[in-house]
Amino acid sequence: MRRLGGFLLLLLVLAGAFAAGAYFYVTAHFERPGPLATDKIVIVPQGAGLDIIAKHLKSAGVIDQPLVFKLGVRLVEAARHLKAGEFLFPAAISMHDAAKLLVEGKTVVHRLTVPEGMTSREVYELIAATEALRGVPDSAALEGTLLPETYHFARDESAAKLQQRMQQAMNSALEEFFPQRVEGLPISTPAEAVILASIVEKETAIASERPLVAGVFLNRLRKGMRLQSDPTVVYGITMGTAPLGRKLTRGDLKIATPYNTYVIKGLPPGPIANPGRAAIKAVLNPAQTDFLYFVADGSGGHAFAKTLREHNNNVAKWRKIQKNRAAE
Repeated sequence: MRRLGGFLLLLLVLAGAFAAGAYFYVTAHFERPGPLATDKIVIVPQGAGLDIIAKHLKSAGVIDQPLVFKLGVRLVEAARHLKAGEFLFPAAISMHDAAKLLVEGKTVVHRLTVPEGMTSREVYELIAATEALRGVPDSAALEGTLLPETYHFARDESAAKLQQRMQQAMNSALEEFFPQRVEGLPISTPAEAVILASIVEKETAIASERPLVAGVFLNRLRKGMRLQSDPTVVYGITMGTAPLGRKLTRGDLKIATPYNTYVIKGLPPGPIANPGRAAIKAVLNPAQTDFLYFVADGSGGHAFAKTLREHNNNVAKWRKIQKNRAAE
């Protein structure tokens, strides 16, 4: 009986020693630098359990001992808190820190930049072509309702939700800027501000010119003059579905569309693109100027004029520049 008791005690001691040894082995290897040679992005699929996650990390080279990883995760009671997503694992990351990264859910941040002046159709195509997004955006987004800027998102975010964020950003911008408008503008609603801002956006990409171009159009509206903006003619032909692909002709300027501001008076019925913050601000706080005309000056900017005679001289200079360029 004493021998049996001694044997059982020995077994208990050995078992305890083994457990202690296993514990120290797991914790030591769980904490030490891992085998990953360089930073690497790994996608952990939705619904993946601990076994699947360990296999993914082993396959990606983040860890080299899946069993130790699983035991370590259970020891720190993190097994139920590992999140799915796209993660950037730094080189030599330990299994402990890899598990911590998955628990905290610090996924890779993606960026999508929407340039100023894109039509809603062009923005739709840009979003739809973004591989990291899930699904497709709403093709019925109205022109001028999407604010151009850089948006951040995680992999598998809904494309439709990202588009909704763009719409919310435009609404927020208008709520901020419209009450700050100067007095006496010949536009009375945020919708009209967006229409004119979209025209300003398409007329010039030079930041310093936007308030001047806005001032010209606002002066023309006050005097009852037609805006005579080429980009509105283009939009009337294409409706924002694709680039015109050619230069405008004199015949184009006579086409009767609701957007042709050579034909209609006042603003067109809607925006011709999605204007950015600067263009909206320019319309609501334009340059105080007597200019009524502008034309390209050959340097990428525009020459402004107060009278038709001055404008015609500027037009003649521009045509001469075009003729010389064509002859080169």
